Amino acid sequence: MSSLECRLSTSECLPDAPEINLRKSMQQTGEAHNVLTDRFQRTIDYTRISVTSDCNLRCFYCKREGSGTTAPDERRMKTGEIKKLIELLAEMGIRKIRFTGGEPLLRPDIVDLVQIAKSTTGIETVSLTTNGTLLEKHFEALVSAGLDGINLSIDTLNKQRFFAITRREKFIAVYRILESLLNSSLLTIKLNVLLLRGINSDEIKEFAELTMRYPVTIRFMELQPFDDRQIWRTGRFMSAEKIRAELLAAYPTLSKVSGSATEFFSYRLPGSSGSIAIIPAYTRNFCNKCTRLRITSDGKVLSCLYHRQSQDLLPDLQNGSAKHQLEAIIRKAISLKPENGKDENPLKGTSMSEIGG
Repeated sequence: MSSLECRLSTSECLPDAPEINLRKSMQQTGEAHNVLTDRFQRTIDYTRISVTSDCNLRCFYCKREGSGTTAPDERRMKTGEIKKLIELLAEMGIRKIRFTGGEPLLRPDIVDLVQIAKSTTGIETVSLTTNGTLLEKHFEALVSAGLDGINLSIDTLNKQRFFAITRREKFIAVYRILESLLNSSLLTIKLNVLLLRGINSDEIKEFAELTMRYPVTIRFMELQPFDDRQIWRTGRFMSAEKIRAELLAAYPTLSKVSGSATEFFSYRLPGSSGSIAIIPAYTRNFCNKCTRLRITSDGKVLSCLYHRQSQDLLPDLQNGSAKHQLEAIIRKAISLKPENGKDENPLKGTSMSEIGG
């Protein structure tokens, strides 16, 4: 066993579980490209594309054991359709693509999709969010395809607790790839840790101390109000402020650093190689700075995670509609982007795997 210690103690019992402005600017290379802004003059430059709603885990806070039947083929974007979409998004000013799910590595063409995105003119960064269960098999191919970064979703470093949370015996595979990622310099690595009171909240220090040895970003996350069992109502919810208070109590010498827009609170331990962030997913402190679009695996465009209105691209993608028709749908979605998602009401009974994690 490596220096990343695996604790094998018994886990606690879990509960049953206006118009868009398009203007020209110049890249540093001198090549002109489009810049897409919304009605609040925010530059929209980042798109999260869900490539599947399927997942091979059943985390108790996300999906019921029997839920999540596979979507029919006619309701899923195919490789060529995603390629066409990425090329259009790049022409419109999108610079960053993240592939999500469900579990995106369940897509047999995921390496091809990464290569397509990375080779598209205008796309600067391509990343992936995964639960890690299939990553060891695909890692070298993904790196060769040009992948820039991985967000690994892992809520515990405890084997038995991992099973209690995910309801699947996949810890060894995830632990093995975690060690490989932490010791690799090929990609930017972030760990997404969803904290729940009385479930894994006692592991804050164990995760935080990884930043002393590795150049990794540990992202402690609030539970989103998207789960088909509404676990967030059970008293397990742990707010960003509570996470922050516990972190500062454990490490009074934490210093503030700059993080991404979603990393509302970002810190570094003295002498550390990595950083620690807190993502206020439910309290949504960062919404007025949002620069992203979301596209679901069935081709719906969401300008806000909490917005009830979506624009359906799939029929036009499937019918080979002209580029300007697809662009009009995307522009319509952006025109509906609220100034602050905190003012929106999330869809109840919806799993994050259906929206794109």
